[in-house]
Amino acid sequence: MIVHVFENAAQVARAAAALFTAQILKKPDSVLGLATGSTPIDTYQELIRLHKDGILDFSRVTTFNLDEYVGLPADHEQSYDYFMRQQLFSHINIKSTHLPSGIAPDMTQECRDYEELIKQAGGIDLQLLGIGNNGHIGFNEPADAFPYNTNITSLADSTIKANRRFFTSEDEVPKTAISMGIGTIMEARSILLLAMGEGKADAILQMVEGPITPRLPASILRSHPSVTVLLDKAAASKLSC
Repeated sequence: MIVHVFENAAQVARAAAALFTAQILKKPDSVLGLATGSTPIDTYQELIRLHKDGILDFSRVTTFNLDEYVGLPADHEQSYDYFMRQQLFSHINIKSTHLPSGIAPDMTQECRDYEELIKQAGGIDLQLLGIGNNGHIGFNEPADAFPYNTNITSLADSTIKANRRFFTSEDEVPKTAISMGIGTIMEARSILLLAMGEGKADAILQMVEGPITPRLPASILRSHPSVTVLLDKAAASKLSC
């Protein structure tokens, strides 16, 4: 795990976009794993700018998103499908995008189908991650064991409270989600994790310096051979070195 610390969130976003740019220029048909939430928005803005400047061509790129709320259709304003179209896909020339469905008639089969789609694409070259305040990645919450494959997960109370700001009330926040499993994430050839803000400092400390444990899901990333972590000073503020 390589950790880089930057002065601010804008510098983190530019550095993340540079790594995505290098991946796409090296392999124009890259398979990218993407994330949602507030963390990657500035990075996506940088990628849009690079596309509009003629530097990045997404026409051969394939993407797979980490997760989706169960029960929200793709046109719901708080679905991650809607988020991705608004924040990235509608602004670039990408053709092949995939998100797990939150309204599939058989969610167990949807989990299996999503795993199969990733395998058929040849696996993920570069997976983007954020980290929850409780150390979750994707929607893999603290648990007694690491979930391996794409799965249906119950959201922790802390996650529901953190996501309350996107909804009219806490009661409207979905309580379950479909998410790539820890094993699915770890099968990516390279992983890029971003974290900004003092609110992420405790989770980052435990991820980097604490024990590897399913009680802090992101800690497993230390056992992956190619993980880059980009932090602003606030998120890195509790690290010992």
